[in-house]
Amino acid sequence: MSLLTVGTVAFDAIETPFGKTDKIIGGSATYGSLAASYFSNDVKLVAVVGDDFPSADIALLESHGISTDGLQIKQGEKSFFWAGKYHIDMNSRDTLATELNVLADFDPVIPDSYQGVDYVMLGNLSPQVQKTVLERLEKKPKLVMMDTMNFWMDTAMDALVETIGMVDVLSINDAEARQLSGEYSLVKAAKKIMKMGPETLIIKKGENGALLFKQDLVFFAPALPLEEVYDPTGAGDTFAGGFIGYLAKTDDITFNNMKKAVIYGSALASFAVEKFGTERIIKITEDDMADRIERFIDLVQLEGRI
Repeated sequence: MSLLTVGTVAFDAIETPFGKTDKIIGGSATYGSLAASYFSNDVKLVAVVGDDFPSADIALLESHGISTDGLQIKQGEKSFFWAGKYHIDMNSRDTLATELNVLADFDPVIPDSYQGVDYVMLGNLSPQVQKTVLERLEKKPKLVMMDTMNFWMDTAMDALVETIGMVDVLSINDAEARQLSGEYSLVKAAKKIMKMGPETLIIKKGENGALLFKQDLVFFAPALPLEEVYDPTGAGDTFAGGFIGYLAKTDDITFNNMKKAVIYGSALASFAVEKFGTERIIKITEDDMADRIERFIDLVQLEGRI
């Protein structure tokens, strides 16, 4: 099934306790599209970059079977840039620089060849842009998944709530779930958020795994313990891309299949953090994936009776 990913294609400069980078490719649509490409051979990208964005990085996306017909290149302008420094716990970070550049007035264009897509992933962008994308689709997709962040809760709550009401799956972290709902209990938060519109909610808990909610059903997937974590940037976007990519591949949006999608998304995210930027996720083999999924199964499997 076809999959549309919308978000940022950008430059990141990252510093962690284990090293630092100069400008490297990043962005929610970059991570999400690359992750989804391991399941779907029909991934379509909508984003914007400046003319400073290397053609080699666009070719990298295309080499993974990702269509860049919807990637706008603004001449004479610069690409979105973010720089951050992670603390020793790798869960908190300081933003050192944010340069919106082309993202400041991003007007998403949906090419004719993208119309009729089956699945849509709205990566982290302003809720107004996310809403515009949905309004410009001529046919209602089978499933729309949305990611967002606390910044939009602070600055555009009304627009955010309106857009949330238009999607099927919302993916946020635990702090964002509490802020959006005003509830500390994640179970209460989930019920309140799902009343806003989405039938399904994913609450990401970083190194503590992820929760999947749908009606009264709940599923928990642990995070895989890793020996080395170099860079958590893009892990959530990678998770989201893997999740919806698996749904698009199987074309099955039942709760049971979503549980499998959470595991596959978690597996991909576990690769993403092992190197800086996209360095690791662009080199995943079928054997790598099979081994990682097996490790997840071993992690949660319990034999015998309690």
